[in-house]
Amino acid sequence: MINAGSGNMDGLPDHHVDLIVTSPPYPMIEMWDDMFFKQNPDIKTFYRDKDISLMFESMHNILDRVWAECFRVLKKGGFLCINIGDATRTVYDNFHLFPNHARILHCLTNLGLTILPAIIWRKQTNAPNKFMGSGMLPAGAYVTLEHEYILIARKGGKREFITAREKENRQESAFFWEERNMFFSDVWMDVKGTRQHLGDQDARKRSAAFPFEVAYRLINMYSVKGDMVLDPFWGTGTTSLAAAVAARNSTGYEIDAGLSNIFSKNKAELVSFSKVVIDERLDNHVRFVEARIEKQKPLKHQNVRYGFPVITNQEKNLFINPLDNIVKNPANGMTVVYAQTPQKRFDKDWDSHHNEPLKEPDNKKSEKRASKKAPQKKEGGFTQMELF
Repeated sequence: MINAGSGNMDGLPDHHVDLIVTSPPYPMIEMWDDMFFKQNPDIKTFYRDKDISLMFESMHNILDRVWAECFRVLKKGGFLCINIGDATRTVYDNFHLFPNHARILHCLTNLGLTILPAIIWRKQTNAPNKFMGSGMLPAGAYVTLEHEYILIARKGGKREFITAREKENRQESAFFWEERNMFFSDVWMDVKGTRQHLGDQDARKRSAAFPFEVAYRLINMYSVKGDMVLDPFWGTGTTSLAAAVAARNSTGYEIDAGLSNIFSKNKAELVSFSKVVIDERLDNHVRFVEARIEKQKPLKHQNVRYGFPVITNQEKNLFINPLDNIVKNPANGMTVVYAQTPQKRFDKDWDSHHNEPLKEPDNKKSEKRASKKAPQKKEGGFTQMELF
């Protein structure tokens, strides 16, 4: 962690970072006002003068400098993922929505980044006062704002994996088929909160911490093992912790040096914490496999490291390295050593732990043979294809 503002990340060379995952302070959220006021005192004047539009734009001008630096340090083909929420606020008796996500997308487009489909992170609440306005009377209530955005952009074209080692590492960094279906949905409703909690209320207020699961998913989705991950709003180090569990390198910028104490507490439990995270992923896959067998659905491939079946050939070399230990432990960083063998309970003799050996149901085998017939041409030149 580099204790400095991220508007000037001169400690990082150009084209150095493979992935950026961050959650910045949200403009026009009252808890962040003082932070923006300190960086630009004119913003406080705009607020007193009731110039809300200029206040909003000036806050984003501060973030714009960070996004420009992100563009500079990002490699060609690298991704930028930004967790941001729009702001709702009553200013001088007038209720407003401030579209932070749209303003950031405008900046990223101007920088030359390729904008990709975003994720809506649905944050459900059962608070009795979540409905804003005049209750049951028309023309006075406001729609609840219960979601945030994960904006996704790429620098240049698709990343290329050229050498044999690069391709092998990409295969080892794969995620499960059922994870893909969940991760790459445009609405996330299953991320409920943080796995780890900040140590004190003051730190919670000072940090734009997002759940570990959000950072961990994005890192697995948009990087491979050994990549460099950056968080320009490092906070309590959630992105670095997630990167470590995913066997990625990481660095971050944080202007509030006091937040590193929270990171130190969390990393002390990182090895045991990572075991819970990794075991949960593997256990979830085993449950998925068992449910699929029970429904007599096909499982065509087998993972070479764990021995359990997988849906696609791309999962055959998937391997989630267990964390072994932390060998270097400076105040604002760490060096992690990873095991090169699976946990014992996820060994290769998968069939011996289950009552029946894995096999495809007879009806599926016959369907597969039928599907190999040549596709039939329809009128107009279109090809009829069967999907299984």
